Amino acid sequence: MNKDEMKIKGALNVVIHHANGDVETRRKDNLILNAGFDFICAAIANPTRPDLMGFTAVGTGTTAVAATQTGLTTEIKRKSASYAHTSGTKVFTLTTTFAAGEATGAITEAGICNAASGGTFLDRVVFDVINKAADDTMTTTFQFTLS
Repeated sequence: MNKDEMKIKGALNVVIHHANGDVETRRKDNLILNAGFDFICAAIANPTRPDLMGFTAVGTGTTAVAATQTGLTTEIKRKSASYAHTSGTKVFTLTTTFAAGEATGAITEAGICNAASGGTFLDRVVFDVINKAADDTMTTTFQFTLS
C-alpha cells in the first residue's frame, strides 16, 4: 500500500556581522509547534484564512523547545521577514535583517510568526548564544522544506 505523507522541516541560519569585521554563524534545526500545524491546516482549507507568516522574532530565552509552546519565552524584537520561493521546488525561506541598534543582547531563541505582536508562531528554535552588540548586524534565514 502506498501512502502519501506531507512533512515540513525547518532550519535557522544566523549570520552576525560584528563591527570589528568578525563574522559569526549558527545553523540549527527548529521545531514546528502544534499551533504551527494548526496554522498550516487553516491556511490550506479554512475559508477564513489566517494572516501570513511574515515576521521573525528573536529573544534571550533558553527554555527547551516543546511542541506545545505558543511563542518565544523572552522575546526582545520582532520584525518583518522577506519571503522567497522558486517555483517547482519544495523549499521556501523567510529572511530578516536586524540592523545596528535592533535586537541587541544575548540572542538564544527565534521563531516565525504571523503578526507584528501576538499572533501565531509556526516554529521555535533555541541555540547557543549570539552576543549582538548595538553596532552589529544580524541576518536570520529560516528555511522550510516540504516533502
